Amino acid sequence: MRSIANVADYRVAARRRLPRFLFDYIDGGALTERTLAANAAELQAIGFRQRVMSGVGAVDLSTAVLGESLALPVILAPIGLGGLTARRGEVQAARAARTAGVPFTLSTVALCSVEEVAREGGTAPWFQLYVTRDRGFMRAMLARAQAAGCRTLVFTVDMSLPGIRYRDRRSGLSGGTRLRRALRLRAQALRRPRWACDVGLLGRPLVLGNLAELLGRGAGVENFWGWMADNFDPTVTWRDLDEVRAHWSGTLIIKGVLEPEDARAAVAAGAQGVVVSNHGGRQLDGADAAITALPAIVEAMGDRAAVLMDGGIRSGADVVRALALGARAVLIGRPWVWALGACGQRGVTHLLDLLAQEMRLTMALTGVASVDGINRSLLSGRR
Repeated sequence: MRSIANVADYRVAARRRLPRFLFDYIDGGALTERTLAANAAELQAIGFRQRVMSGVGAVDLSTAVLGESLALPVILAPIGLGGLTARRGEVQAARAARTAGVPFTLSTVALCSVEEVAREGGTAPWFQLYVTRDRGFMRAMLARAQAAGCRTLVFTVDMSLPGIRYRDRRSGLSGGTRLRRALRLRAQALRRPRWACDVGLLGRPLVLGNLAELLGRGAGVENFWGWMADNFDPTVTWRDLDEVRAHWSGTLIIKGVLEPEDARAAVAAGAQGVVVSNHGGRQLDGADAAITALPAIVEAMGDRAAVLMDGGIRSGADVVRALALGARAVLIGRPWVWALGACGQRGVTHLLDLLAQEMRLTMALTGVASVDGINRSLLSGRR
């Protein structure tokens, strides 16, 4: 890891190690990937006001989100198939998050089941759930997550239909027949022999742990897109959250909000928090960058709900930018999966340490000693 200096280096390292279909799935976005690019570009366009002689020595990164203490205001976001990047990858990422003192969020379509991650990761994760046509499946997953000890549900609402992702079609992860997909994915895996041995062979079973019973015996990752296309529900409305609330006794966070009226509707439906997110630019190409949408939602929420942000975070400075515009914490997705794919659990641990170092430096040079002191006064007049 001596050659790894920042998040971009982890991306390069992951690309060299992972099969094409897996890297492109993680790295890519919808259609022309305009919104994917805007997420990072809009963040990095925000300038800071450098302050001198401010007397800032030690910097405290700790904070609290919805009653949970965090060592730094970062949460590992849910990533479908993220566990394929390393052997039993979600377990490794959960361990790294626990060591760093931040939450790990497990996707519904993870490789490792919620029970495995809770058992092997050292603590119960936050759990992410999609809206599906099969309400019985949703109720069963809520029960499983609570039985495993999960107390925070991240309910994703911006994926009623899967986005069109051309990289996945070109790699063979989506489109074509099941047999054709399986053959193309195996051929790409064999071109990465280290990954094929460590993950493909020693990391078995390569099934979607939370969906194993639903998909049936022998179902693998080539079934991923077919299941999503058949089960996501475009008819869902805010009224459907009544059933979720009836079967979930913990904290509810709604992920995928870009408009103030939707944030208000989420809180009215019983959510304690919202995540300002465009699904990492993987759904509606041309949607606002997450950081662009953030301030209006923060203003609309006031003290009614915790506002988190997801999309485009590539450094500790980006974390500070998001907090200065009102986010309580940020979720990171691609960075932790790149780090996991490059170096396993050590990579995720190192990544979180890098973000913390970059946050401390940015805060010290803008004259702030604690997370609570981060606000718009840190930013230059461009916003």
